[in-house]
Amino acid sequence: MSADVRPATFAALDLPSPLLKALTRQGVTEPFPIQAATLPDALQGRDVLGRGRTGSGKTLAFGLAMLARTAGRRAEPGRPLALVLVPTRELAQQVTEALTPYAEAVRLRLATVVGGLSVNRQASALRRGAEIVVATPGRLTDLIERGDCRLGRVAVTVLDEADQMADMGFLPQVTRLLDQVPGDGQRMLFSATLDRDVDRLVRRFLHAPVTHSVDPPAGAVTTMEHHLLHVTEDDKHDTTASIAARDGRVIMFVGKKHAADRLTRKLTARGVQAAALHGGKSQSQRNRALEGFRSGTLTVLVATNVAARGIHVDDLDLVVNVDPPADHKDYLHRGGRTARAGQSGTVVTLVLPEQRRDMDRLMTAAGIRPRTTRIRPGDAELARITGARTPSAAPVAAAPAKPSGSGNTSPRKRKPRGERTRHSAPAPRGRAPRRKVSSQNT
Repeated sequence: MSADVRPATFAALDLPSPLLKALTRQGVTEPFPIQAATLPDALQGRDVLGRGRTGSGKTLAFGLAMLARTAGRRAEPGRPLALVLVPTRELAQQVTEALTPYAEAVRLRLATVVGGLSVNRQASALRRGAEIVVATPGRLTDLIERGDCRLGRVAVTVLDEADQMADMGFLPQVTRLLDQVPGDGQRMLFSATLDRDVDRLVRRFLHAPVTHSVDPPAGAVTTMEHHLLHVTEDDKHDTTASIAARDGRVIMFVGKKHAADRLTRKLTARGVQAAALHGGKSQSQRNRALEGFRSGTLTVLVATNVAARGIHVDDLDLVVNVDPPADHKDYLHRGGRTARAGQSGTVVTLVLPEQRRDMDRLMTAAGIRPRTTRIRPGDAELARITGARTPSAAPVAAAPAKPSGSGNTSPRKRKPRGERTRHSAPAPRGRAPRRKVSSQNT
């Protein structure tokens, strides 16, 4: 559909009346570009590839079509009618929360199926009947192997963050799940980037898909500033701490989970309210860290790439790559935590001397022309760009390692394997290492 005939309002779309009323109640009246572009085709049952930058409204783009096409049907126990596959627990919960008011409006039941939470409770929810299942691949596979879920009646399948779902870690699980979905159903793949990895799934599972790419390259997003801050190894920690002490929240990305824990300890020792978010944390710890960050109780979230996919925090104006990302896709997803839905934001990357050449290549691949500045702690330019200030010397209490009463209530208790990211080991240039994915880290 060409841009000049896209619907200007949701009322112009062929949506059920209860969904239109729910949109009005939520204060949502005009579709974002990704929604206006994809919904007409998706509502007709066509297979869709949708590319829109993070924060562009992709959840409602596929969600409204899925709900409209499922409305009026009832699922048998353990046999969902629609499936949304996502790479992380947090994204699964966010998608569920975003779609719940609209699902309730058309009397459809949602179930969230993720690792780190009670598998028995999730099995019970499926047995009670759920038309829509939002799942990570590992846990859904577990439930299928237990006999608690079958995909033979799924008519609409969505892959959210499709590029990550198509990487070599997730691809075998995703492929096995899609093989269990009837071949004549609708498939929709949405992501901020659609590349050759996604194309493998497209060729195998989609039929005459229509592609909609509605957003400009990251470098053309006028509400987002990109800065490379050249620092020395000796100055890096003090620079990080002064940015963390700013008046306002910030997500700081690091490469590995132990680096997230170490930086969190250092920041809390200097008076900064910080918490770590990574795949080695229990689900209750991850939920608590996100809730504290969203509410403002915590001002710094130190995260690995687990938070770079789909986590939405209102009014976040700064993202800092303490460790540069492995490739331009990781950069775009990390940076997408800010400047969402037309808001302004800044993405800062701390670059050591030996990292400069690789970062220049990464920026070129991302289509970004960053502003480059050589800085030291206390520099006025650092304060102007990030709001950095001198941290307090008074330590704050760190979050306990294991909150009482929390943890995995699955009958098969096992030590978390932790997350494996592209930063787990040096990778050959241009290709990420293979990684194993299970319900423990999804």
